[in-house]
Amino acid sequence: MSQLLRVMNFTVSRDGYGAGEHQSLERPFGHANPEEMFSWAGATASWPMRTDLGGSRGLDDYFTRDFERNIGAEIMGRNKFGPQRGPWHDHDWRGWWGAEPPFHTPVFVMTHHKRPSFSLSDTTFHFVDGDPATVLEQAREAAQGRDVRLGGGATTIRQFLDADLVDAMHVVVSGVELGSGVRLWESPDELLDRFQLEVVPSPSGVAHHLFWRK
Repeated sequence: MSQLLRVMNFTVSRDGYGAGEHQSLERPFGHANPEEMFSWAGATASWPMRTDLGGSRGLDDYFTRDFERNIGAEIMGRNKFGPQRGPWHDHDWRGWWGAEPPFHTPVFVMTHHKRPSFSLSDTTFHFVDGDPATVLEQAREAAQGRDVRLGGGATTIRQFLDADLVDAMHVVVSGVELGSGVRLWESPDELLDRFQLEVVPSPSGVAHHLFWRK
């Protein structure tokens, strides 16, 4: 059975940025306001961090639920894992997500500075220094026949796109405009030489961009 590399629910601004400038411990997305960027998902009934009953159903909720479907491992860049740069000075930092990360699979964090693997709940983080093809091979082995999710950020997704390794993508374009930051694209049309694209508008105001290989 084929194992796909899938980008799931990755949200960008209207001008194509996945995060703003000046990321810090206090501002994981830099100058971008995550409540504005990700309000489409946070309002759904299936949002994993929801603590109350309720939330919307429909299209946005479907994509929120789809995040975990048939996923056996995740790949992410170091900037998604945390704000540190260079050699690891603080091994006590274990990601933004607390004791219950939302991944529930092995996670491969791409970094030039290795550190020991560790587990939180049912998620194990591995720190790997390799090119996209090598890291994908490791993740596929860990996924045990299921698909691999490419979690971001934008720079990491571009690396895998440039290596022609991505099989399918779901990118959510919000109405927020950032003006600067870490860019996924200037226009989704850049990818139409390799991918089919269908754009599905949502009543919440975002547009779901679905890409699959030609």
